[in-house]
Amino acid sequence: MINILWADDEIDLLKPHIIYLEKKGYKIHPVKSGDEAIEILNERNFDLIFLDENMPGLSGLETLNIINLRHSSLPVVMITKNEEESIMDEAIGSKISDYLIKPVNPNQILLAIKKNIDSSRIVGEKTTIKYQKNFQEISSKLSSISDISEWYEMHKILIYWQKEIENASENNIDMILKMQQSEANSLFFKFVKSNYKSWVNGIDSPIMSHSILKKKVFPFLNDKISTYFVVIDNLRYDQWKTIEPLFIENFEVENDEIYTSILPTSTQYSRNSIFAGLLPSEIQKKYPDLWKNDDEEGGKNNFEEQLLERNLQLHGMSNIKFSYNKITNFDSGKKLLSKINNLSSYSLNVIVYNFVDMLSHARSDMKVIKELASDDSAYRSLTSSWFSHSPLKDILTQISKQGAKLIITTDHGTINVNKPSKIIADKSVNTNLRYKTGKYLKFNKNDVFEMKNPNEYFLPSQNINSKYIFAKEDLYFIYNNNYNRFVNLFKDTYQHGGISMEEMLVPLITLNSKK
Repeated sequence: MINILWADDEIDLLKPHIIYLEKKGYKIHPVKSGDEAIEILNERNFDLIFLDENMPGLSGLETLNIINLRHSSLPVVMITKNEEESIMDEAIGSKISDYLIKPVNPNQILLAIKKNIDSSRIVGEKTTIKYQKNFQEISSKLSSISDISEWYEMHKILIYWQKEIENASENNIDMILKMQQSEANSLFFKFVKSNYKSWVNGIDSPIMSHSILKKKVFPFLNDKISTYFVVIDNLRYDQWKTIEPLFIENFEVENDEIYTSILPTSTQYSRNSIFAGLLPSEIQKKYPDLWKNDDEEGGKNNFEEQLLERNLQLHGMSNIKFSYNKITNFDSGKKLLSKINNLSSYSLNVIVYNFVDMLSHARSDMKVIKELASDDSAYRSLTSSWFSHSPLKDILTQISKQGAKLIITTDHGTINVNKPSKIIADKSVNTNLRYKTGKYLKFNKNDVFEMKNPNEYFLPSQNINSKYIFAKEDLYFIYNNNYNRFVNLFKDTYQHGGISMEEMLVPLITLNSKK
């Protein structure tokens, strides 16, 4: 039963209200002064307090200050005859939960209770009912999707329900949603397997990694305002929706879109493709000095600035003045912040921010991070916390003051892996858990999308017999050697490189400064 303390020097006159609330199932404990309220609070626990502002002896505001010191999490509803703004400001400044003006009627009191105590339960119940009504509709849509744009919409719908159910703390319905997400990823895998070859060959292609700059950035470039192209590595669409409210103060969202990352959904392939405006094998052939295969030593993304410069030249934009900035740690973020205002004279400013990628990889290795991000909900929360305190947030605030255009995107997403898939390969095969490329590969054909001839998919080959395989849904590749150890090590970690909505369907957001 919900216990409510009601302190009012005229409490006897409120007897009808108390009877009404007790018939509704609430237990009311009436007292006539602030002193009595403090005394009974020291003896028992309450769920809510109604507190009269104007009482003899210890006033309502004085009582409120004591309650805040001793019981800071206890919601307090202030009730007063005084409509002076100063009294309202002082009460609100003292962190009251609600404010009612006398005379109050029983329905006002009931509403205050529901808003401050029952709201979570009511929201949870309503959310469950709404999702249950939409469950069949979502299932029906899943079975009939025939176009990538419909997958974009489905991904947004599922993320909407993730956040709604997460906010409602409905664990039972959350399991049903996860089953529906799993079904969606299973169908999405089949869709990609059927269409990917056509896409990379220019047939009914969606916007993909290699076409972002040409279609979504280059058209904005001019000498009047700067365009900032910010690539937050490894940012999923649900993570974008989590940090989006932090942008609204300084920016207006012009377009909230999704694009399709190329395969493999890994930085080496997808981000090089973004800046070159070419697919991986095209980069290897056209710029062999700027490409390294999986089996080659050295950094695989050390030439992004050069690829961008050549892409601009390829599109007749060699006169465009641009800057390229890669942020790999907190200090380099602060350094960019200190010079951000100097970049306003450039038509194009590229910022590659690697922290989200570092966070997801750290989760595999650092026990503390793994515990902080135990599931998608916690991972989103951790991303929001990071962004709120990162130099990137301050950088974007300064960009807004320039009146610049801002495009936020990523190179790929990531997925929480749960199911191991056995693989046999030689030592030359790459280490990624979501895709493998090499000559000698043995695997479960039901678990993968196999590309026997990489050239047909515009992927470079290490040798004439090389192939690529991509894990579906939430699978991860594990070798037979020390199988159990590595299964446990990588289970529930965030990986990328394979085929899932979380990895391939990623944000492409265009914003305008509110300046």
